[in-house]
Amino acid sequence: MATNSAPTQPNGLDFFAADIRAALAAALDLPASDFQLERPRNEAHGEFAFPCFRYAKGAGCNPPELAAKLVDQLQIKDVTASSVGPFLNFQVEPKRLATVVMESALMPAYASDQQGLTSIVEFSSPNIAKPMHVGHMRTTVIGAALARIFVHLGHEVVRINHIGDWGSQFGKLVAAWKRWGDEDRLQADPIAELLQLYVRYHEEEKEDESLPADAKAAFQELESGEENQTRETWKHFTELSLREFNHVYERFGIEFDFVRGESWYEDKLEPLSDWLDSCGVTEESDGATIVDLTSEGIKTPCLVKTAHGTTLYATRDLAAAKSRWEEFNFDQLLYVVGAEQTLHFQQFKAVLKRCGAEWQQRMEHVPFGLIRLAEGKLSTRAGRVIGLADVLDRAVELARAAVEEKNPELEGKAEVAEKVGVGAVVFHDLKHQRQKDVVFDWKEVLSFEGDTGPYLQYTHARCCSILRKAERPVVSVADIDPALFEGGHELFVAIGRLPQALREAGQKREPMLLAHALLKIASAGNVYYRENRVLGTGDPALEDARLAVIEALRSTLALGLELLGVPVPEQM
Repeated sequence: MATNSAPTQPNGLDFFAADIRAALAAALDLPASDFQLERPRNEAHGEFAFPCFRYAKGAGCNPPELAAKLVDQLQIKDVTASSVGPFLNFQVEPKRLATVVMESALMPAYASDQQGLTSIVEFSSPNIAKPMHVGHMRTTVIGAALARIFVHLGHEVVRINHIGDWGSQFGKLVAAWKRWGDEDRLQADPIAELLQLYVRYHEEEKEDESLPADAKAAFQELESGEENQTRETWKHFTELSLREFNHVYERFGIEFDFVRGESWYEDKLEPLSDWLDSCGVTEESDGATIVDLTSEGIKTPCLVKTAHGTTLYATRDLAAAKSRWEEFNFDQLLYVVGAEQTLHFQQFKAVLKRCGAEWQQRMEHVPFGLIRLAEGKLSTRAGRVIGLADVLDRAVELARAAVEEKNPELEGKAEVAEKVGVGAVVFHDLKHQRQKDVVFDWKEVLSFEGDTGPYLQYTHARCCSILRKAERPVVSVADIDPALFEGGHELFVAIGRLPQALREAGQKREPMLLAHALLKIASAGNVYYRENRVLGTGDPALEDARLAVIEALRSTLALGLELLGVPVPEQM
């Protein structure tokens, strides 16, 4: 399990927000936690805004009057209050803001009130015997980013890859293997061979009525619990598939605490069935076992066992959830799974609710939109897929050409190209709002201009270049005259907002918020070193101050990119 330790001292602009909330609490005689600060609509008005609407009645006046009254009443060190209609704005003294943000940026372990929470994040979860295609991109990179963000916020994080290694589709695959399988082709390219078998099965079952019967019999053999040829074949497919999946995870820099397929819960299925029966929620319908959910507002019942006695996806998810609660006593269990599975999660949470399992309230489906090809939805059954490894290969190939053009003398170009290519693919996904569909467009994915991963990576690499050229260590902020930070206010505010962006990204399960915060930081950073010469000024003290700013920019970008899963090259 991944853990993190963070300090109690607020960081960045949070340092001032804490003082502002404390002053408002004293003035309005309410808990500080009641007050939510916003960004001013016009950032020239300050760093924080406080809308007075909901507090005016209790203060016996209208919102604009309350705002004006509070301006006269509040006394906050290093912060000036002003009113604009019903809004109270707060502006931090620029030198103090620069110093606080610089200090926290150069020691970026953010304060958190979430220390010790146990968060389980289930993500990626590809199916055995099928390729990891571009459709697996979103669950993989979103889930990994959320896990890293929670670690940074102080959670104990359990990363689980819930591999799809069970179900009736394996009966189909075994039936296809027995008829058309070739071990030499399987060893040469496991996923391609298994995919063509799966596609061929669905093409030929329409004309061959014996195929579905063979598939059903194979799945029953698999679920029998006995060691037989079907189970040996299934294990063989599983081992080969996991080997291929791990190659992709290594390139993404992703590790899991547990890789547990649906089969891991096989010995828990019968106890799960007994528990459901003991809770009095199951009933028989046409020979199948169901849980009626009309009392929970769901018209479709949850099918937990077929008329043939085999289990289903919902059965195995119920067993997994109960097992995880008993093992980890989690504070939250997040399922990073596509939006098309919304009904499934509503159903199986409702089953747990009917069973009186209050901990089901800690479970949350984190849905995301689809990745679509120009011609429509991805389909493994139809064989219309773009392999995820192929996407990374193509991105790296284009990155290598760009690096060769821009910096032909660069050492380690292959390694840099890998980082840039993978970073381009990851950031392209994470900069989009999680719940919106994304059309897979090669030109957009692999663009190295605009709001892209390579743009952020290049900004970081440029900072590294400046720091190398300086050939001296960065001076402590405590030894720098704050007046020498002049010219960096926009950058300091952007960096100072990062702790809030990280909290909101975790709370809303939305890595896009972190991605956009980094774009603002990079944009402000590029303006800073374009307008403020760092080296060769003839003033050593000024150069020390500006080098410290560059290091703060570099370390902030590095932190944010690493949390997103974007590699951080020092040269490009």
